[in-house]
Amino acid sequence: MTFVKRSKSFVLLIYLISSLLLRVSEASVVSSGDFSKDFLVTWSPTHVNTSSDGRSRTLKLDQESGASFSSIQTFLFGKIDMKIKLIPGPSQGTVVAYYMSSDQTNRDEIDFEFLGNVNGQPYILQTNIYADGVDNREERIHLWFDPTKDFHTYSILWNVHQIVFMVDQIPIRLYRNHSEKGVAYPRLQPMSIKVSLWNGESWATSGGHEKVDWSKAPFVASFGDYKIDACIWKGNPTLCNEESNENWWNKNEFSSLTRVQKRWFKWVSKYHLIYDYCQDYARFHNKRPKECSLPKY
Repeated sequence: MTFVKRSKSFVLLIYLISSLLLRVSEASVVSSGDFSKDFLVTWSPTHVNTSSDGRSRTLKLDQESGASFSSIQTFLFGKIDMKIKLIPGPSQGTVVAYYMSSDQTNRDEIDFEFLGNVNGQPYILQTNIYADGVDNREERIHLWFDPTKDFHTYSILWNVHQIVFMVDQIPIRLYRNHSEKGVAYPRLQPMSIKVSLWNGESWATSGGHEKVDWSKAPFVASFGDYKIDACIWKGNPTLCNEESNENWWNKNEFSSLTRVQKRWFKWVSKYHLIYDYCQDYARFHNKRPKECSLPKY
């Protein structure tokens, strides 16, 4: 009788462990790599072109319309890689956006925004973070290569510790989770992945002084070879907050940068950073946001 009870207890324990592992494994996903399967066109299908195998996609902007697409799933933490080739030639006034957003009134958002340039000038990459509906956290860098000549990988690592923006795996920006110190951090709202191409001539290039040259239209940006390795939102934040082999991005080793990454980050900050909201004392009347005085790593 005792043996039977122990056997039943053992079977129940195995069942519970297996169920938990199954729930965790179901929470994480590595994408199919097929735009047609992982994303929905959300604006102007006539301006979106997808290859027959779904592995590449272009967006077009002309005087009629821009275009956008968004992931079918929403995620809470993970790592997203997207290969992008930006608009060649004069592209002033255009904006290519690649970002994550919760689409709530008090939304969380993690933004890459590529600001079109006058031909021959360096391309500007702007990053921004919304946390609980508040942004004003812009940083801008000059890219150290011509992003219109070939594809480059733009990545977001978002975990319980930090947000890291990367270009070809080089960290260009950090935003730490200092929520315990009263700093807002995107950690509760699931977000979808979004990509768009639109007319931002009111502000995007030289503060809006350089307008779109429609004689050069259509403007085309290309996307491909993306990877989504993230926790699919299923209504239970515990599945996404925990550290596991599936949720590898939450492990302690990803709580800060490696020694090599820190060197690269300092190199970008020294030679390529052209605007940092934390250094804009006039904008905040010498009362900078709290995170500006806290460690980045």
